[in-house]
Amino acid sequence: MTSKFLRFFLAVAVLVTISALAQTGSAAAPTGAAAAPSTPPAAAPAITGTKVGAINIEGAIFGSNEGRRDIEALSKKFEPKNTELKSQNEELDGLKKQLSTQQDKLSEDALADLKKRIESKQKVFDRSVQDAQEEFGSGQQEIASRILQKMAPMIVKYAQDNGFGMIIDTSKPWPQSPVLMAGEGLDITKPVVDIYNTQSGVAAPAPTGAAAKPAAPRPATGTAPKPAAPKTNEAPK
Repeated sequence: MTSKFLRFFLAVAVLVTISALAQTGSAAAPTGAAAAPSTPPAAAPAITGTKVGAINIEGAIFGSNEGRRDIEALSKKFEPKNTELKSQNEELDGLKKQLSTQQDKLSEDALADLKKRIESKQKVFDRSVQDAQEEFGSGQQEIASRILQKMAPMIVKYAQDNGFGMIIDTSKPWPQSPVLMAGEGLDITKPVVDIYNTQSGVAAPAPTGAAAKPAAPRPATGTAPKPAAPKTNEAPK
């Protein structure tokens, strides 16, 4: 699960969730002679303001107390996997150094066996890194989806209460996003996070330093290809 995919997921989720909340009108009345009269449900208030605001949705989610708490718990869960990946990488590093320093001294059979061991362990390591990326990303997505469902109504209400007619998401930098720039005066991320923290009742996590993520150490250069470092969205602290 890459940061790009997480941001795409968030963009779609925000569009669907907030658009639904901000829509006006009521549900269609049942048709037909047998339809029983009913009271139309109250419509969500319309967005009628004229101000433009900006919010970093990704930053708001993972910068909230709940988001920070849950991403730290997810990172803690991955500490054994990090240790395992580090051990695998150190073993690969040792084999590659052996190949680099002894390849001229080894017999053809010994050299071929060493290269085969490196290739085999490299494949296992790369697969382990990929699995860790995907599992960590899946956990991030679950956290983001759960928090966004509760945060989106607060964003809509904040916009309505403060005269905003448009809120842009600045989670992605230009040119990945159509937003070239947005001044700090437009940003509503902090007040939304403050409101969310108050209503969620989740206390700020105690400082524990940088949260660990499933990242594999880069092995020294050698004949086998290097594993790609896991790409997980970095949670704001």
